[in-house]
Amino acid sequence: MFRILLTRRWVTLTLVFLALIPAMSWLGLWQFHRYQQTNRQNGSIAASLAAPPVAMDVISKPGGTVPVDLTYRTVTATGHYDTAHEFVIRQRSDASGDDMGYYVVTPLVTAEGEAVLVNRGWIALPSGGGAADYPPVPPAPSGDITVTGRLRPDETHASTGIHEVGGLPDRQFMMINSGEQASRLAEPVVAGYLELTSTNPNPPAADEAELVPSPSASNNSQSGDGAVVGKGVHLPYAVQWWLFAAMIPVGWWILLRRDIREAREKAAAVVPGAGGAPGPAEEQSEPVAAAPGA
Repeated sequence: MFRILLTRRWVTLTLVFLALIPAMSWLGLWQFHRYQQTNRQNGSIAASLAAPPVAMDVISKPGGTVPVDLTYRTVTATGHYDTAHEFVIRQRSDASGDDMGYYVVTPLVTAEGEAVLVNRGWIALPSGGGAADYPPVPPAPSGDITVTGRLRPDETHASTGIHEVGGLPDRQFMMINSGEQASRLAEPVVAGYLELTSTNPNPPAADEAELVPSPSASNNSQSGDGAVVGKGVHLPYAVQWWLFAAMIPVGWWILLRRDIREAREKAAAVVPGAGGAPGPAEEQSEPVAAAPGA
């Protein structure tokens, strides 16, 4: 056994196995921490979605940031739409995730003289228009209105993975970012944006874009807890990695026993008389008849 363990093959194999055990254990621990983080995030989002509506300017101010624990909080804003500075966000998918199109974002100017970016929803790519053409969008309601929606932080490359693209057509952008729009608008722009869920008074259905689904709806959450990422995924992955780590010593022992058995079988095949097969000496041990005349 020790002669086998000291061979180059088994020294290398043992070192590899010893390195894999802590690596897989660490991967399992990392997935478990992601599971805990996801649970905390889901709990925070569920609380935000269940909380009563609050005026957006109570939570977010121009030049500030949206608190992480208040993401998806139901907020309201009252004012009139500034359609002259309306814009679209390119390369966004519909609720099913199958079709690409645009988000329609219209600034809402409040009585306080601040602008709230309102994501009014998704529209499909125009059938005959080019990418450089501004798409036809549903008309925004006129007059004073009250919008209700989910509070979202400004989109950045770090938070979305989307790269900003230069040279885009007029009023077309890649991300919804209040800082980027502040240079276009005369009013101070409230940080983050409002993801529209309802308008009062209600506009005609034909004038509405496809509303962005809530986190629970977009992730098919059966429990309705508003999960956004990885619900029910990270914990099984953690258990899987830990099982792999536990199986490595078992696999090492099985391979070692197989090699020991094969080594014994090879040794038995070359030892005289082993395994019941007659050796050369046994084959010559039969009495030899005396030659005639001896």
